[in-house]
Order: sequence, then structure tokens, then C-alpha cells
Amino acid sequence: MASAVDSVRTIEADQEAAFLDAIDRWIEREVRPQVMHHDHEDLWPAELVDQMAEMGLFGATIGQEYGGLGLPATTYAKIVARISSYWMALTGIFNSHLIMAAAVERFGTPEQKAEWLPKFATGEIRGGLALTEPDAGTDLQSIRMTARRDGDGYVINGTKTWISNGIKGSCFALLVKTDPEAEPRYKGMSLFIAPKGPGFAVGKKFEKLGYKSIDSAELIFDDYRIPAANLIGGVEGQGFLQATGGLELGRINVAARGVGLAEGSLRLATEYAQLRKTFGKPIAQHQAIQLKLGEMVTRARAARLLTFDAAEAYDRGERCDMEAGMAKYFASEAAVRNSEEAMRIFGGYSYSKEYEIERYYRDALLMCIGEGTNEMQRMIIAKQWLKRNPV
Repeated sequence: MASAVDSVRTIEADQEAAFLDAIDRWIEREVRPQVMHHDHEDLWPAELVDQMAEMGLFGATIGQEYGGLGLPATTYAKIVARISSYWMALTGIFNSHLIMAAAVERFGTPEQKAEWLPKFATGEIRGGLALTEPDAGTDLQSIRMTARRDGDGYVINGTKTWISNGIKGSCFALLVKTDPEAEPRYKGMSLFIAPKGPGFAVGKKFEKLGYKSIDSAELIFDDYRIPAANLIGGVEGQGFLQATGGLELGRINVAARGVGLAEGSLRLATEYAQLRKTFGKPIAQHQAIQLKLGEMVTRARAARLLTFDAAEAYDRGERCDMEAGMAKYFASEAAVRNSEEAMRIFGGYSYSKEYEIERYYRDALLMCIGEGTNEMQRMIIAKQWLKRNPV
């Protein structure tokens, strides 16, 4: 089970700086000119996705021995924050994919790693994590999708919903019940590498308030046959732990997105407050605006520090569900608060799609729900805190 994912990954400071500089140039040259058009029209950013593959982002956290960049979570979080400060949706396209890859790299058999990870790393095969069902979101143990053993394979039936990359992706880490009668319920769950094929159909695409240009869709499985070799780890009953283990990286990603949204909202508000004048002076000189900016910059900084605290714990190989939960909870709430305050600073112009700030507000709201609701995060934080501090 041990792999490069479980070891401490590092990167030289100059290498990290060079990579982040390349990301900044790409954002300025390619992303910023396209973001508003793609967001308003809800268009899949095919050209940008190809460019992300060329930069290696689909293999960002995959080990170098499998063709990935092998980046530590700290560097990965910085990349996500940078991109999200201009367009958050792009990061979802490779994050869901990397959670799927992490499940294979951490828990897969040597044969599974050799077969799938190189193709994941290049982006030749792209996809995500298929957990949520119509009646099972935060409570994953309530999933109903079943996988029945049949000869040298399994037959899968059921429906997944709100799956990122569901339309454009070609392969998913699929959580199912291999033993629906198991108690406790999590012991009857297994995780499969599920490429699209006969019996695997895409249902409706969900129209969303924000998080545009990344497809969120329903996946329908009707007597979908899959080889037993695609059972991650080769042993039934390990799926719940395999899936939730990857959520630590996912929550660090969402926290980094929150950092990016909080910092991006602050950037836009800071620029506007120094250009917009009322009563003969820039509004940045009014105390009411300064109070807002002071809170926003503090909130963004605190979110950043919590996020990198969690990422550093992940890189050390430590259990970090509490740290990741704190980072995800605080940073996502910071994104909402900062984007809302920026809307107020922009005033009536914030309600116009000619300005970018309205997108930040629409996108930020999702961060409080995705990768486990913030209500659930607070429960996880409290439970882990109590375990670490028994009387």
C-alpha cells in the first residue's frame, strides 16, 4: 500500500518559484482573456484543458516514477490558489482527477498503478471521483449502487449524481456496495477504476449558479460490467477508507480554492477602491471601506496560513483530517465573506456581469458545500480535537 504519495515529498524553492512563475504567465496570457466569455456561456475550456495537460497539472501530485510531477501538497495548494484567484473552476477539472489518481497510487496493486497512473499523469485518461448519489452525499455509507460478482468481473447498477467531469471525463473512481448487508455499512463498500463503456451512460448535465465551464453530471450504470482487476487494491470492503482517505487532499484543494477566491476578491476590491471616487476622494480613503479591507486582508491571510498548515501535515505523511477540515471550513467561509464584502465595495456595479466580482461570489458559495459541508467539517474538527485531548 505504501507509495510515493505516503512519503514526504519536497521541491527546491527555486524549482517551485519557476513553476509558479510559469503558472502566472499562463494565467495572464491565456486564462484572463477567456474567463468571462467561458463563464458567462458555460463553455468547456477545451484549449485551456489541453494546456493544463501540457504543463503536467493532471499529474501534479502523481509520483515521478509514474510520469507525474510528484509535487508536494504545499506546492500544489499554491498552484490551486494562484489559478483560483482568477478562475476557480479550472482547478476543479484537475482536482477531481487527482483524487482518483491518489486513490490508485495509495491503495492500488502494482499492476493497477503501472497500467493507470502514467495515463492519468499525462491527461490521456481524465476523470474524477464518483461518490455522491441522489440520496447519499455527506453520508456516504448510504449509497445504493451495487457491484455483484459475476465470474471474472462485476456487474454494477445504480446512479451517481453531481459528478465533476462527468461528461468530459473518461474514467472514474467509483464507490459501490459489494456487500449491501454488511454491518457496519462501510465494510461492504468497494472502490473501482471505472472507464466509460457499455452500460455506463451520462445523464443530465446540471445547470449551476456558479462553477461554470466544468461539467457536473449524473452518471447512470445499467448492468455495467467491469473486470475484477479494476477493484482498487484487489480486496473488497476497503472502498470507504480508500475514498475518504483521498478527501484530505480534496479538502486541501478546496481550502486553496477558498484562499484564491478570498485573495482574488481582495485584489479586485483593492483596485476598485483606489479608482472609484466619492465626495472628492477615492473610496479607499473612507473609513467604512478601510474597515472592510482590513477585515478582508486579515481573513485571506488567516485562510492561507491554515491551508498551508494542513498541506505541510499532509506532506509529512501525518493524519490531517482535522487540519484539512479547519482549512477547508475557514478558507471557504473567508471566500464567501470576502467576495460579499467586495460586492458591497463595488456597489451597484457588482451586480453587472461586466465586472468580474460577481463570479467570485457565485463560485465561493459552492466551497462551503463541496468536499463535505462546513457543518460536517466542524463536527470532524471537534471529534478529532477531543480524540487528541482526552481527559
